[in-house]
Order: sequence, then structure tokens, then C-alpha cells
Amino acid sequence: MIKVANKREKTLFFVKGRDKQCQREGIWRRKRAAAWLCAAGLLLGALPGCGSEAGESPAPAEELPTIMVGSDNYPPYNYEDVNGQPTGIDVDLAKEAFRRMGYQAVFTTIDWEAKKELVESGEIDCIWGSFSIDGREDQYHWSEPYMYSRQVVAVRPDSDIYELADLAGKRVAVQSTTKPEELFLAQTDARIPKVEEVFSLQNRELVYPYLSKGYADAIAAHETAILQCMSDYGLEYRILEEPLLTVGLGVAFSRSDDRGLAEELSRTFEEMRDDGTLEQILGKYLEDPQKFMEVSHDAG
Repeated sequence: MIKVANKREKTLFFVKGRDKQCQREGIWRRKRAAAWLCAAGLLLGALPGCGSEAGESPAPAEELPTIMVGSDNYPPYNYEDVNGQPTGIDVDLAKEAFRRMGYQAVFTTIDWEAKKELVESGEIDCIWGSFSIDGREDQYHWSEPYMYSRQVVAVRPDSDIYELADLAGKRVAVQSTTKPEELFLAQTDARIPKVEEVFSLQNRELVYPYLSKGYADAIAAHETAILQCMSDYGLEYRILEEPLLTVGLGVAFSRSDDRGLAEELSRTFEEMRDDGTLEQILGKYLEDPQKFMEVSHDAG
């Protein structure tokens, strides 16, 4: 299960109308501007939320080289707290890991569909946002997995869908450019039947209303994200027991990136695993964090 933190710190999933969309985009623009101010070390490096994590005499923030981390809004991995600061599993891990490596992590919200172009162009240094390695091994320069996640199917409680085979002829909503979209469109897994329609939504926040309002018969996403949404908004979904697949989540750099950051990050993850930091961070957001640190053999 997902731990529910202070309710005020939960980001808004359901966007109602163009005005709300514009408000949210305005928030992201302000967030991005704040991140660049932080990176520049303005105000004597004392901006809240921009300093180094507590540790062994870290260098002042303005003296550390910055790493621009690209992600998008996806609780519990990355979302804004009540003060408009990025928080979540991936944010906490990135701050601590890069701090140990001698960098300051700066976060920017990206168009998820443009992530490969952004990292290849150098506009961002890496993609860190609950990003599945499996099937994309040759597309990026990857770190080792820092955790594992089940990609699952969720339905309404009264649905007649109980296993993957029951999805035949049904309508499924997914976020575009994700593993679930790939699985349903490619039809390469014999366990997954041909569905009537796949709704590929650029904004992942719209996936849940598609199910709740009956536009789709099922949705597919990371189990942790679905559980988070259910907890935050009191939604009743039933998650199918059989997962689509179990994936390793990693940090993606450009294939041409020769700075050695992916390898150094992998070593840092191992240190954080050994000293208990990884489990401690996961435990802030997830029940039974240990199971997310191990490979599940029930799928994939």
C-alpha cells in the first residue's frame, strides 16, 4: 500500500477545463524559473529547497556543478509539495545521489513525449521519472535500476474484467510513450489480447478520469501511481492480480553522454542500498519498501 502523507501536499490529478490547464502550466513555468534561479546560486545560495542534503560537510550549493533532471508530474515519484517545491521518490533519490557525487540536482518539468529529444540535445542532463529500462536498453545510456515496479491493469469494482485475457475487445487508457501503450499496440505478448481501442493520452493525469467516467474499461500504469491516486482521492479501482510486466526503473542519459555519470550513479545507488538510505527514502512513500528493491519473478 501507499503511505498517504499530509493531504495538503498532494498534487491535483483531475484537470477540469482549459482554465485549470493554463493554471497548471503556469505553475510549471514558475517552477522551472525557480529551478534556474536555484542553479545560478542567487540569493547567496539560500533559496529554500535548493541546498544540499544533510551530510558530510557538503560544499555550498553555489559551488556545486548542477545536473538538470527532466521529469513530469507523477506521484509518488515526482510532484509538487504545498510550497510548490518538487518532492517524491525520484526527487529525494536524485538529490541525495547527486549530492554524494558532488552535484546539485535541479529539476525541470518536461513534455514527456519529447524526453528523448531533450536529453539528446543537452537541454536536460538526464531523464529521471519512474522511467522503465526494459525494452529501451539501446535507446539511452542507463544507470542500473534503483528500484523495481509492476505495470498493472486497473478496472472499476463492478467490471467483468478479472484477468488479462478478459481485456479482449475492451477499451484501455494509457499514457503515450509508456510501456503499457507499447504492450497493447505491439501485440508481442501472448498473454495480452487484442483490445478494441487504446486511448493514448499525452497527459497522464487524464488517464484516471477516462476510467472513472466510463470512457475506458481499464487503465494500465505503474501500480504505485494507481494506488497513490486511489489513496489521494478515495477512488475505488480493482487491480488485476497478474501484472503486465515487472520493470526496473533507471536514470536515462543520452547515448552520446561520455561523462561517466550513469556508471557513477549506479555505484552510488549501490552505496545507498548498502547503507540503508535507499530503503529509508522509499519508506517515506511506500509500504514495505524492501519489495520494491528486489526483482519480482511473477512477470516479465
